[in-house]
Amino acid sequence: MSDGFSNVFDYLLAHRWIIEVFAIVLLTGTARFFSKLFLDGAEKRAAKTANYWDDILLHSGRKPLGVLIWVVGISFAAEVVGGEAQAELFGGVPTLRDVAVLWVFIWFALRFIREAEIKFITDGAAGVAVDTTTATAVGKLLRASIAITGVLMALQAFGFSVSGVLAFGGIGGIAVGFAARDLLANFFGALMIFLDRPFSVGDWIRSPDRNIEGTVEDIGWRQTRIRTFDKRPLYIPNSVFTSLAVENPSRMLNRRIYETIGLRYDDIDQMQAVLVDIKAMLKAHPDIDHDQILMVNFNAFGPSSVDFFVYTFTKTTVWVEYHAIKEDVLLKIAAIVAAHDAEIAFPTQTLHLQVEPEALPANVSNATTNIGANRE
Repeated sequence: MSDGFSNVFDYLLAHRWIIEVFAIVLLTGTARFFSKLFLDGAEKRAAKTANYWDDILLHSGRKPLGVLIWVVGISFAAEVVGGEAQAELFGGVPTLRDVAVLWVFIWFALRFIREAEIKFITDGAAGVAVDTTTATAVGKLLRASIAITGVLMALQAFGFSVSGVLAFGGIGGIAVGFAARDLLANFFGALMIFLDRPFSVGDWIRSPDRNIEGTVEDIGWRQTRIRTFDKRPLYIPNSVFTSLAVENPSRMLNRRIYETIGLRYDDIDQMQAVLVDIKAMLKAHPDIDHDQILMVNFNAFGPSSVDFFVYTFTKTTVWVEYHAIKEDVLLKIAAIVAAHDAEIAFPTQTLHLQVEPEALPANVSNATTNIGANRE
């Protein structure tokens, strides 16, 4: 037993790199364990503070920090193995470590931007709500800039000339532009949406030019996703919006009530009183915007009714609330008409038939019969 232990001990002394690798891996695991304990405690303390930046910082850095510790530890262990084995395979370990560390920091930056974007969208900044489209656009631009910078730095670390890459990109940009003109058109279409902001995420939009109507769910660099009212997703390339007329009902200030109502010809004497009472009702209605135009006027002599129109605006723009208000207004109009002993007309026709005297008996030769028939 002692001889076996002595042989193992002698072998380890002869190959000290095994002990060094074991010690490095052990220290790496220990550092990762204590870093996790530290982050758990720090997140609990940060959750009790009003400052949200510390929460974002800790949550964004948790996974990258763990990966960073393992990358550094394993790379040093690989250097020890490579130095012992004298293998060219391990010669690029320092470069790979530098690139890995670089991308860990880039990963952390991307996570930090994403967490900040979500925070701004949900809770706003300094108590002020941030527009979803603006926050998303800024977040995407920052993440794209950081990712491109990271790629260029990684190429520089591997020995590529960044200036040569950029020069090649400038020359090849023309060919790429022709090959990917649709992609570029969609990109600039997205840029136009982000700058002009004809609509934002959550807006209800529709187009009179095409069969497009629904709620905007996402504005990407290539396409915009719209959820139609029957809950189907509609994907539209952003280049379409450069030449498309778009209505944005979500930004309307009021909703309009515009109705034409007819009374019977027999009730024309009550028309003036009915109009006065309807206008008074609308002026007193709490959900009607009295700063907007309000019109109640006798409009036309119809085929079977005398018509007046109601033209007014509600304070709300919410679709469901608007219809509830409109229903209330119409029912009150019907009650006003009934209160004046009048009736709302429905389409009718009166047919007068005249019989020629020659066709009648002599004793009624001078009589004329008028028959009236009403039908709905």
